[in-house]
Amino acid sequence: MALMLQLRTVSGLRGRADRIAKAAFRGLSFYTRVLENCEDEARFDETFRWPVASNIDGNEILEIQVFNYSKVFTNRLIGTFRMVLQQVVEEGQVEVTDTLIDDNNSAIQTSISIEIRYHALDGTVGTWNDKEFLETPSVHSEGDGRYPLETDSLLSGHRQGSDISPGKSNLQSAERSFRRVGKGVFSAMKLGKARSSKDDHRKQDEPAVLETEDLDRKAMRYGGGLEPDTISLASVTAVTTNVSNKRSKPDIKMEPSAGRPMDYQVSITIIEARQLVGLNMDPVVCVEVGEEKKYTSMKESTNCPYYNEYFVFDFHVPPDVMFDKIIKLSVIHSKNLLRSGTLVGSFKMDVGTVYTQPEHQFYHKWAILSDPEDLTAGLKGYLKCDIAVVGKGDNIKTPHKANETEEEDIEGNLLLPDGVPAERQWARFYIKIYRAEGLPRMNTSIMANVKKALIGENKDLVDPYVQVVFAGQKGKTSVQKSSYEPLWNEQIVFTEMFPPLCKRIKIQIRDSDKVNDVAIGTHFIDLRKISNEGDKGFLPTFGPSWVNMYGSTRNYTLMDEHQELNEGLGEGVSFRARLLMGLAVEILDTTNPEINSSTEVQVEQATSIADNCTGKMEEFFLFGAFLEATMIDRKIGDKPINFEVTIGNYGNQIDGMTKPILRRKKEGGDGDEEESELLQNSSEDEGDESGELVSVSSTQPMKPLVTDRNYFHLPYFEKKPCIYIKSWWQDQRRRLYNANIMDKIADKLEEGLNDVQEMIKTEKPHPERRLRGVLEELSSGCLHFVTLADKDQHHSSRTRLDRERLKSCMRELENMGQQATTLRSQVKKNTMKDKLKLVQNFLQKLRFLADEPQHTIPDIFIWMMSNNKRIAYARVPSKDILYSIVDEEMGKDCAKVKTIFLKLPGKRGFGPAGWTVQAKMEMYLWLGLNKQRKDFLSGLPCGFEEKKTARGQNLPSFPPISLLYTKKQVFQLRAHMYQARSLFAADSSGLSDPFARVFFISQSQCTEVLNETLCPTWDQLLVFDNVELYGEVHEMRDDPPIIVIEIYDQDTVGKADFMGRTFAKPVVKMSDEHYSPPRFPPPLEYYQIYRGNSTAGDLLAAFELLQIGPGGKSDLPPIDGPTDMDRGPILPVPLGIRPVLSKYRVEILFWGLRDLKRVNLAQVDRPRVDIECAGRGVQSALIQNYKKNPNFSTLVKWFEVDLPENELLHPPLNIRVVDCRAFGRYTLVGSHAVSSLRKFIYRPPDKKAQHWNMTAKHLDGYLAMANRAHCSLPAGEIVVNMEPEIPIKKMETMVKLEANSDAVVKVDVTEEEKEKKKKKKKGGGGEEAEEEEPDESMLDWWSKYFASIETMKEQLRQQEAAAAEAEEKEDMEIAEGSKGQVKNKEKSKAPKDDKKKKQQPAPELPEKNKKQKIDELKVFNKELETEFDNFEDWLHTFNLLRGKIGDNDDNATEEERIVGRFKGSICVYKVPLPDDIAKEAGYEPNLGMFQGIPSNDPINVLVRVYVVRATDLHPADINGKADPYIAIKLGKTDIKDKENYISKQLNPVFGKSFDIEATFPVESMLTVAVYDWDLVGTDDLIGETKIDLENRYYSKHRATCGVSQTYSIHGYNTWRDPMKPSQILSKLCKEGKVDGPHFGPGGRVKVANRIFTGPTEIEDENGQKKQTDEHLALTVLRHWEDIPRAGCRLVPEHVETRPLLNPDKPGIEQGRLEMWVDMFPMDMPAPGPAIDISPRKPKKYELRVIVWNTDEVILEDDDYFTGEKSSDIFVRGWLKGQQEDKQDTDVHYHSLTGEGNFNWRYIFPFDYLMAEEKIVISKKESMFSWDETEYKIPARLTLQVWDADHFSADDFLGAIELDLNRFPRGAKTSKQCTLEMVTNEAELPMVSIFKQKRVKGWWPFVARDENDELEVTGKVEAELHLLTAEEAEKSPAGLARNEPDPLEKPNRPDTSFIWFLNPLKSIKYLICTRYKWLIIKIVLALLLLIMVALFLYSMPGYMVKKLLGA
Repeated sequence: MALMLQLRTVSGLRGRADRIAKAAFRGLSFYTRVLENCEDEARFDETFRWPVASNIDGNEILEIQVFNYSKVFTNRLIGTFRMVLQQVVEEGQVEVTDTLIDDNNSAIQTSISIEIRYHALDGTVGTWNDKEFLETPSVHSEGDGRYPLETDSLLSGHRQGSDISPGKSNLQSAERSFRRVGKGVFSAMKLGKARSSKDDHRKQDEPAVLETEDLDRKAMRYGGGLEPDTISLASVTAVTTNVSNKRSKPDIKMEPSAGRPMDYQVSITIIEARQLVGLNMDPVVCVEVGEEKKYTSMKESTNCPYYNEYFVFDFHVPPDVMFDKIIKLSVIHSKNLLRSGTLVGSFKMDVGTVYTQPEHQFYHKWAILSDPEDLTAGLKGYLKCDIAVVGKGDNIKTPHKANETEEEDIEGNLLLPDGVPAERQWARFYIKIYRAEGLPRMNTSIMANVKKALIGENKDLVDPYVQVVFAGQKGKTSVQKSSYEPLWNEQIVFTEMFPPLCKRIKIQIRDSDKVNDVAIGTHFIDLRKISNEGDKGFLPTFGPSWVNMYGSTRNYTLMDEHQELNEGLGEGVSFRARLLMGLAVEILDTTNPEINSSTEVQVEQATSIADNCTGKMEEFFLFGAFLEATMIDRKIGDKPINFEVTIGNYGNQIDGMTKPILRRKKEGGDGDEEESELLQNSSEDEGDESGELVSVSSTQPMKPLVTDRNYFHLPYFEKKPCIYIKSWWQDQRRRLYNANIMDKIADKLEEGLNDVQEMIKTEKPHPERRLRGVLEELSSGCLHFVTLADKDQHHSSRTRLDRERLKSCMRELENMGQQATTLRSQVKKNTMKDKLKLVQNFLQKLRFLADEPQHTIPDIFIWMMSNNKRIAYARVPSKDILYSIVDEEMGKDCAKVKTIFLKLPGKRGFGPAGWTVQAKMEMYLWLGLNKQRKDFLSGLPCGFEEKKTARGQNLPSFPPISLLYTKKQVFQLRAHMYQARSLFAADSSGLSDPFARVFFISQSQCTEVLNETLCPTWDQLLVFDNVELYGEVHEMRDDPPIIVIEIYDQDTVGKADFMGRTFAKPVVKMSDEHYSPPRFPPPLEYYQIYRGNSTAGDLLAAFELLQIGPGGKSDLPPIDGPTDMDRGPILPVPLGIRPVLSKYRVEILFWGLRDLKRVNLAQVDRPRVDIECAGRGVQSALIQNYKKNPNFSTLVKWFEVDLPENELLHPPLNIRVVDCRAFGRYTLVGSHAVSSLRKFIYRPPDKKAQHWNMTAKHLDGYLAMANRAHCSLPAGEIVVNMEPEIPIKKMETMVKLEANSDAVVKVDVTEEEKEKKKKKKKGGGGEEAEEEEPDESMLDWWSKYFASIETMKEQLRQQEAAAAEAEEKEDMEIAEGSKGQVKNKEKSKAPKDDKKKKQQPAPELPEKNKKQKIDELKVFNKELETEFDNFEDWLHTFNLLRGKIGDNDDNATEEERIVGRFKGSICVYKVPLPDDIAKEAGYEPNLGMFQGIPSNDPINVLVRVYVVRATDLHPADINGKADPYIAIKLGKTDIKDKENYISKQLNPVFGKSFDIEATFPVESMLTVAVYDWDLVGTDDLIGETKIDLENRYYSKHRATCGVSQTYSIHGYNTWRDPMKPSQILSKLCKEGKVDGPHFGPGGRVKVANRIFTGPTEIEDENGQKKQTDEHLALTVLRHWEDIPRAGCRLVPEHVETRPLLNPDKPGIEQGRLEMWVDMFPMDMPAPGPAIDISPRKPKKYELRVIVWNTDEVILEDDDYFTGEKSSDIFVRGWLKGQQEDKQDTDVHYHSLTGEGNFNWRYIFPFDYLMAEEKIVISKKESMFSWDETEYKIPARLTLQVWDADHFSADDFLGAIELDLNRFPRGAKTSKQCTLEMVTNEAELPMVSIFKQKRVKGWWPFVARDENDELEVTGKVEAELHLLTAEEAEKSPAGLARNEPDPLEKPNRPDTSFIWFLNPLKSIKYLICTRYKWLIIKIVLALLLLIMVALFLYSMPGYMVKKLLGA
């Protein structure tokens, strides 16, 4: 379907100008080329074609506009022509000549002549011949730049240039014409979307280097004078768009790693539970992951237990299996050894959901517990937990574990992924299973054959049933015996919460078998793809639709080695079956009484569905041609080979079907007579009677020929075999079409992003312009999708999912298009990186949307067979080769030549075996409806004749059985192999002997082997002569075949090892072109080498393909290489291509070698380092005795070398360490390749630049401003004025910079602001104001530590808030847009008030601020090294590697290959240097560039290691705990702090310091390990961390002893360093050659050109004030990074958090350790004693609780006699965690009103940690425990009210739990005491017993009623009194009512004791008053009964007497 327009001429034009025309239809416009200098007439003669997907309506309009074209200004409209297409639609072809109209709709003289044709879908308009339509297109000469380069026209893919046949899509045509035009636009050569950002640039039409200004000029021309911030570039990549469009992109990565097992660790912390439903329970939490279960300890009688227990589960399984595992948390009531307990509630979610969370974790979230058995029950409580899932190499950033005191908002922190509502409802999931077909035979049972022989019965050999697994539950259908086409019509019903937290439903067809059932095929349905949670979303729905299942090959063997594939692991290698199924979800209304509340899986019958509901059966036609089969593995090269193509079971001859294929109800028949047709391999003359074609699905076997010693090829030269298959499928192409459109948008986007990343990486100018272009393409693509998909016809067979998905895709894409447009306007040079991330999210989203969950046509498999055995396969998705008449909908490989690499099936394809290519195919594929078959050959390279079978000779559309190419071109290929780098280490020495093998068509050649290197520079030209290519010349030029380059490691024995592979496309020169710039000679480029699917280095090379013309080879350009090289037959790379070199000097600083491991069991004794770069090098001095001193005696050496001018082409520098042995032998110890020298290149400073510009990148905000001021006052000095009381950290500081002042940077807060703040705190803090100030003597190091952690958390929060604010601001800017320029100028002038405004609100945040400032330290939540760039400011550490890289997927970790470290540095610079460098004072010539480095003689150091605590340790014992202790190793010192182990703790607080004396360099690697203490056996390592002390010691950042925030000489913050700040400052100034420090009067100090101010007094212990300069000096040190030239950031006083790793579990964190290290040189004065950081001892307290009275307690008992309600009340109390010490009052018997009087005192002694607000309990875990375990538990008091019973158990009535730190203040009277006090805590005033000391009042007792509602069950009047242990001793009090300080007896009413006091009286009272008459009646009745009884008793005797007459 298409509309074609031929625009012939426009005549009657005025004047002379450049003309251009634009034609638009349905929102898609095309431009013509520009006709220059036309006068009267413009002859365009161009044809445009609009592919249309829905019929054109008669009143649609075609519009043509004609413009005067201008390069600079916008084009001026001459006139417009509009035509209604009614006549076109009716007649199909119209020719028109008509006048144009101007803007006012009046006709002008200019007229236009056009012809229009319309080709309708049903083919109503006859076919046409392209020739008549297209006259010879005008081809312009290369790059004559005459096109209208308007960015918008370029990007929306407008048409320029008429030389494209109408069949091509306009997007490609635009790019093609632009390719010839666009000088200065990066025409990159890209290959394969799997390329990472290292894509190679291939300059097609431009010199190698692009000057920036040149680009700007061009951009001005293109953009019509736009400003640079709005320019965007279109992509003009030559390969990706495949100009001639005959070839698809090859995919470079090989191996699927889906089925391979990996290490995972699931760590779960159960913190506490709240609001558990039930009375007085003993809860236990069961944590279940997959099959494994673990339990917490039991907490007695509480509804809110606190556990804080940590569990770890380790797995080694494939990712798919891992992510489907279910995590189930359940709370069980009273479980013990004898009984399993009752389930309270549970929560489940799959591991995948956790893994997709940010940081792969949920932290401190509340899981909602619900009862899985009972739908109608509400929520059963909340469980607070952390869940994290770590795969190998993931590092989890745990939020900092500090004291969590803030009361949590449960509802706001639910354990649910974003977007899942808190109130989840129950839902039923109906999975309907209808039928299946195409099943393979599953048992070759001998019995079946015996039976068949006897009875002649022929049965299907498979008994299938379907099993569905969802959310941890399984359901299965019935078994259909012996059926290949089973019919079930059953539905499986699951009941689950909705939305479910499990992502996938697994549906498996299994074969029922007596012994064991096996899977036939598995399919996963991803719920995210079949539902949409948005406000316009839809519930999960699916089908009814077919799903295809793939798995192992179909031939049945007893032990199928690929059985895992049928289980859904790894990529299926063959079609197994297809299943017709549907899915629906119904949300349950749980209030409905009729509802079936069971949650078991049920199986019910389902109504069957009509046959046609899944679509009309259509006949599809698949055609394939094999153009090349090379690189066939030599193992199979000796037998004949053929290829088989299958689609579903069609075409599968070996093991497809065991009986004839049913051709489903051909249209026309009435559907009953199903004809069957037998498929054999059709021989040449076969066919059925009606001339129907019979499929030919495999090629003829052929014997391969030898290519070289590794590979063979098949002789497909001029004769190319073909296959064709007819198959019948439901016609659901629309689904695939929509997916294809989205895939194409995504491919384009991905390619654009790769371009951008490549530009950033190679530092090309203006990557942001390219990004803008990418965004424009994206938005136009999205809008285009919306128009295309919109007119989707309404098929009857469209399922609900089809409709909903279409709607949501259209919404998403429309939205994405708009976002892209908005983003485009925001892309500036500086916002580039963030925007790139956002665009990457678009890409993921597009890929997700494009994946169609409802299958249609199965994938196509291509198998290589040898001897009828299946060897290797490739799988091609059917949508990729599906034909459509609309270009965008066509599959990306349809009718194109695709390079396909065959791979081994299943597990065989893993590892190195799978990396060798089994065969490389060039294939052409076409799949479409049989009736659209006519142009199935259209995309083949031209120049062939068709060979058909005898039957189809004269039938025009009969497919050929082979193609015979008549045209053949001869070429010469030149491969310029220059260099490779960072290759794979294939030998045990850690090096390789690499050579490269280049394959092109059926030829291959090798470079020479270079020994022992990972960075070979081959510098070799390989010439392939007489390369024959078949097809038309022009197609070759644009689309040459690809070149495969493989790199091998040569071994002396055995076969060469494969090291990696890459692809390239050559630049092609036809014989009639000149060999001249810009295309020739081609520049060298980097090609990324892949090994499996991981990268393995880069290749630097260039490839050219030169046509050998009629004149033979003499016409080819000569090969002019350097002649002086004597390399025999080896040709070097010619001059024009090899890089231009200049002279560089490389200086090497040799410092020392560390940690060298043994080589071949011998220790390294006399090592030496050899440095080599580009063939030149230098050797270090020999270390005479490595054991004694591993440092080098000569520090600096240098060599000169010629390196390329272009830094990107610099060769790597190789460092190799050898050990010199006796007799002149030496062995290689290890090597390291520095792949990029860029960071070591020294660039002489620019004279004009001021010195301090160097440090600009370190500057903080205020200094940056100061600098600006400095520019305006070059002579001025910068004054930095500080007051230490106010830390800069808290963001309370204001920054002012008056425009007129002398640039004073004030970093302080004015007095009044301080006052305001104080007031605000007092007012706003409510109760907080009562908090007294901490006393100086109470403060210790821990106070400082906890205050710092608060600050750190505060900063993190503020960073998040600031990020959010920045986002908002950006959105504002979009709105402003145009005003931007003006604003920027103002910004630089305006005084910085806005900064002040921003920071004002900050102080209100930390409401907890202590009034008195606690000095803080810096808590780094990572290692110090990451903060300070590994302390490699001048001394770098290079890891020396040795040994092969492992071959498993996750290559052996680098750690295992490290054999030592070389310390030193490199400096590279061009020679000669400018003269003034050497003139500086104190320049030492023999140190070269490395001036001012310390000597490397051995030095003695005191190392002081402080270990604060460890968090989240990996449990080491069976009970899920560990008994950790610290072990420290440094050189020969080995400290094991074993006796101080901490029992059963995973978050131990160590609080210890260790002093070690060490000698650098021998002992410089400090290992701090945490071990688990075991009573028996050896202690296990939990994890360790290693710190390189030497780098820290020598670093300019001064990491020896952190600089404190303030200087004090006593107290908790004593200065730790033996040197005072002033001494440190003087030393730094001297070393950095900085002028200063000059201390001046008034608290000023001048250093360089900065002046700092600060306080000058200090207080000693006795409060005496003294003058001192130390504060000033410290101020300078804390801002040392601001000092020009010499400044750098000094390490502050800190605590660092280091991950603990265990070598047995590489890459997975085993916990974290908080610690820091101080180092003091021994030749300096000794430091003071270590700071005491021992853990705080808990303080002893005593809590006295007096229970005075109760009131309104519910009455539980009925009186036996009176029936009155009463209760025998007593109150029980305990402190949480001390249930054993629970105390009860006496019983108040027979309370009739619920009032009880007790006057009873409980006494609870406890140990309390003030800082952490926790009670500390030490107790043995069980009777078997060896020692006591310390628990920290929140301080909570529980009071319960009970009803005492004499014989049965007491009844629980109600309880209240008070958190002693914040509980509601008691009510004054019983009346005021309400339920609100429990439920509505947030609103009420809270008190803390630790502040109030004494509280009295009424509190409510609550319990849950039958409906789970809270209700008040009584009230208690109590008094809480808290005393410290000392106070308690002074004023003792007795328990209960005992001495001392006894309480008086309660006054209880008399009824309560009536039973005991006077029993008779009470009986009389009862009888007389109430029951008098009742008793009389009873007595009478009794008398009557007795009489009757007597009568009956004596009757028989009398009767006998009477009768006998006795």
